[in-house]
Amino acid sequence: SAAQTVILIAMLIQCGIAPMQVNPMVGPYPDALSYWGGKNAYNILYDHEYWRLFTPIMLHAGVFHLVCNVAVQLDTGAFFEREWGSLIWLTIYLASAASGSILSVIQAPNSVGVGSSSSVCGLFGAKLAEALCRSRESTKSQDRELSHAILCEQFGSTLCSVVLILVFSFIPYVDWAAHVGGLLGGFSVGMMIFGMQIKTWNWKLIMVLFGLILSSLGFASGILHMIDETKNGVAEEMADVCGYYMQFFEDYKCNCMLEQHEEN
Repeated sequence: SAAQTVILIAMLIQCGIAPMQVNPMVGPYPDALSYWGGKNAYNILYDHEYWRLFTPIMLHAGVFHLVCNVAVQLDTGAFFEREWGSLIWLTIYLASAASGSILSVIQAPNSVGVGSSSSVCGLFGAKLAEALCRSRESTKSQDRELSHAILCEQFGSTLCSVVLILVFSFIPYVDWAAHVGGLLGGFSVGMMIFGMQIKTWNWKLIMVLFGLILSSLGFASGILHMIDETKNGVAEEMADVCGYYMQFFEDYKCNCMLEQHEEN
């Protein structure tokens, strides 16, 4: 969260603050977001900059965007990290970032995307997976029964959070595809991770295989569709982000990618 804040400040210093009609989040121009590693389908599919599937989680469109995401990360995200451990948390966080970016490229190939929302949604998806896996454990002892009751309570609150996230995913300037992709990626990877923790072997095998199949099909089909189908729908103008957005905003100022714009 500290790194994300520092990066946003650096972007604003280097590239300036865009007018509200260009960026209502109080942040930089879109070319700055692309320059710093935002999701740009043209760069990913034509220039093979696949690292852009992960780097958007370190960037935010503006102050409002950063505050909302950091607030959730410091609250719920930190709680999940303490509960699961840093390695599991990071695995889910990065996998969700990739799945969110893949679906975002497919659904919105002609826009620059940033934000850790996909990874945050993935954490919630993984929590649902954990609840589903742990529900297969025995409740015969008093401790297990209490643990199951707490699990049901966590499942209910997480489900409510997921519903709210999905509802707000469809308001303007919010990348709903990244949210949904992150949620699905976190759930499928979570099924594999938390399925391994089930003590009953038959349920362990079922849950892990389900997660493995879901993850494999989801990532494979997404990547293939992105490369084979989406590539043809990416506007060539996205190679010059400044030029692309200048078509829509007369007062657009190109700061970070001015040299590239002049070359084009």
